[in-house]
Amino acid sequence: MLERVLAHLSAHGVDEAVLSLGYRPDAFIAAYPHHLAAGVRLDYAVEPEPLDTAGAIAFAARHAGIHETFIVVNGDVLTDVDTSALVAFHRSHGALATIHLKAVDDPSRFGVVPTDAEGRVIEFVEKPPPELVPTNLINAGTYVLEPEVLADIPANRRVSVERETFPALAARGAVFALASDAYWLDIGVPEAYLRANADLVDGSRGSPPAPGALQVSVGVWMLGAPLVRGHVEPSSLLGPGAEIAHDATVINSVLGAHSVVERGAHVENSVLLAGARVGAVARVSGSILGHRCVVAEGCDLAPVTVVGDEVVVEAGTQLTNARVPAEMPS
Repeated sequence: MLERVLAHLSAHGVDEAVLSLGYRPDAFIAAYPHHLAAGVRLDYAVEPEPLDTAGAIAFAARHAGIHETFIVVNGDVLTDVDTSALVAFHRSHGALATIHLKAVDDPSRFGVVPTDAEGRVIEFVEKPPPELVPTNLINAGTYVLEPEVLADIPANRRVSVERETFPALAARGAVFALASDAYWLDIGVPEAYLRANADLVDGSRGSPPAPGALQVSVGVWMLGAPLVRGHVEPSSLLGPGAEIAHDATVINSVLGAHSVVERGAHVENSVLLAGARVGAVARVSGSILGHRCVVAEGCDLAPVTVVGDEVVVEAGTQLTNARVPAEMPS
């Protein structure tokens, strides 16, 4: 997901990014030891303690020595917003901060941002009750900022950009916002993660769903040379070395590299990460299986169950909307 976020930024001229890290930073540093991902140079800013959204932005910017206009994005948001247009709007309006807005059906779950006719932000309303929602446009988590903003963010304490920094700037008339109907998805919950994968595989965000994927039949994509003896239905993506045994069925799912679906098993509306295994005659529906986990013979996993890396779910287990976490490293 991070590589897709970075690739989108790269397409709009971004060549360097600072990853603001706190929780388990080693996982990111180990994934990109050469400080390069999706053609973008990486720097790592690891917070010594949680600093909240504005605090994290300022910490990362100061760490990297940023002294020019910069873009901030939420790493768990996938969007096709025209970032170049957002930057151009920001500069043409002389803003200190510019925010991408997105219309949603239920804005009460988000930070709502009403604007005037010129796009100047009037106020920020965080998660208002449905009867008091002033607009359906929400803060979509992509910002263009001037370095002067950093002076308004105190160092070494928690500061919220949504509740403190942006409202203070808006009171000075310095915050603008631009709405777009571009694809946008906040992947903060398992259901959204499943949807993000489905949107890629069914072509909602263009084709192919992954670099190098080939469409072998309508709605069925493959990477490398998976071994398919069973039945695959759209919209599905099979990774290199994935195996689907005789009498097994895969529907509307993503199978990571070297994942296995054994004889008679049924996988639907699910994501199997690399090395995951579904045992004989097991059923996995609307669920996420972690790396190298095993769902043993005869199990039945119903939406939305999430199984952690390398976990073994014992034969015959039935789970619905369950979380089976991997053991944390000591």
